Amino acid sequence: MAAAQDSPLYLGFDFSTQQLKVVVIDGDLNVVHQDNVQFDSELPEFRTLGGVHVHADRLTVTSPVLMWVKALDLLLDKMKRAGLVFSRVRALSGSGQQHGSVFWRRGASETLQHLDPNQDLHQLLQVCASGPVWMDSSSSRQCDELQAAAGGAVRLAEITGSRAYERFTGNQISKLRQTRPQDFQNTERISLVSSFAASLFLGGYAAIDYSDGSGMNLLDIRTRTWSGICLEATAPHLDRLLGAPVPSTSVLGPVSSYFVQRYGFSEGCRVVAFTGDNPASLAGMRLQPGDIAVSPLRPAYSSPLSPLCYSVCVCVCVFKNGSLTRERIRNKSTGGSWELFSVALRDTPLGNNGHMGFYFDSVEITPPAVGVHLFDPEDNKVSSLSPQVEVRALVEGQFLSRRLHAERLGYSIIPGTRVMATGGASSNKDILQVLSDVFNAPVYSIDLCSSACLGSAYRALHGLVSESAVSFFDVVKKAPEAQLVTTPHPAAQLC
Repeated sequence: MAAAQDSPLYLGFDFSTQQLKVVVIDGDLNVVHQDNVQFDSELPEFRTLGGVHVHADRLTVTSPVLMWVKALDLLLDKMKRAGLVFSRVRALSGSGQQHGSVFWRRGASETLQHLDPNQDLHQLLQVCASGPVWMDSSSSRQCDELQAAAGGAVRLAEITGSRAYERFTGNQISKLRQTRPQDFQNTERISLVSSFAASLFLGGYAAIDYSDGSGMNLLDIRTRTWSGICLEATAPHLDRLLGAPVPSTSVLGPVSSYFVQRYGFSEGCRVVAFTGDNPASLAGMRLQPGDIAVSPLRPAYSSPLSPLCYSVCVCVCVFKNGSLTRERIRNKSTGGSWELFSVALRDTPLGNNGHMGFYFDSVEITPPAVGVHLFDPEDNKVSSLSPQVEVRALVEGQFLSRRLHAERLGYSIIPGTRVMATGGASSNKDILQVLSDVFNAPVYSIDLCSSACLGSAYRALHGLVSESAVSFFDVVKKAPEAQLVTTPHPAAQLC
């Protein structure tokens, strides 16, 4: 590693849908190590596809909680073999796929506090079943009930920041209480994926942070406390299962003695509150006013203000049909080759000569549509497109959708706008060229696939000094700048 042998390190984890990732930075904000565990390929015993199980109704989507735990075992072992000296780690933080719920069974708290360092975590924590994740859309009835109790969709949005969505945690809690009452009765604590991950490191239940908590349809975003109306509509005495939410900069406590004894962490290592992957990505990209961030993997989001004002300042559009849909069309149209996929984008014109495609392999969140819808230049629906035309139809359609929804949220392209790209597809310049053309703005990227991990590592460092009124931007001002990847084609303004 490039850092001095005794210089402090800061860890940022991301418990995402398809993998667990980590980034390690030093005190000068340089990335000195990164690694990951792919759920499907490295943990095949859980039989996931894209990190999830899609149930027979095609609406229920869950992930095995134990898979995330075993992935952490595997990742820490990889880091140890790579020579990472855990005693140098001063603080760690992380992020998780948003909205997902973890229902801890009774007795889990006692287990967390007395973990045997001679055993793997996954051998010790047989205390959680599979939990619903952000792709789940099976709680429509519960959404209707919550909106009715709150006084309508608009009133619910005024309280919690959005109307009721099936993937939001409150509606999933309500569904569990109604459909599996015994499991709900046996629940000792309810976590988000982010606070679940923090609990592993803390050796006790970690609080939900304001930012991730704002994606539950339960948090009053003005008072930053649980909404009594929403709690009562979801489950009696739900606040006891959730615990009090905390600021996103909170230091939750020292790392568990389990990690001290098993991996050599310092007893002084602090755990900073984990948050959602979207706000963590915003922190990693250090957005400026006017920037728009696009993750080709899943969401598009804009931040007009500081990324630390997550719960009230960030508008987020989340889309299901992203990377997995691109992989399907890659397999169908270019024989599984990303190189030929890129060739197809380069060999087809901007605007695709009027051919368009909208691909919803799963029921989309916004709009709530499903199926593949293809159109010729005369706007007639067609059953198929040629392989090269279909590749461009898919990519242009995905980014047009993201621009449309960003503009509906009030975002506009202005002089000086930069598109900040992150996610796995941000390494594909041809996909980013389409992104630049659709938004008619230059595209920048950080030299790292996981901005959520990087943002979490930055947040770990900031958490140690936040009580001294040091701003996040002061902490990260010397971080490497995002690099220009591409600019829009001159013809983009004419399309």
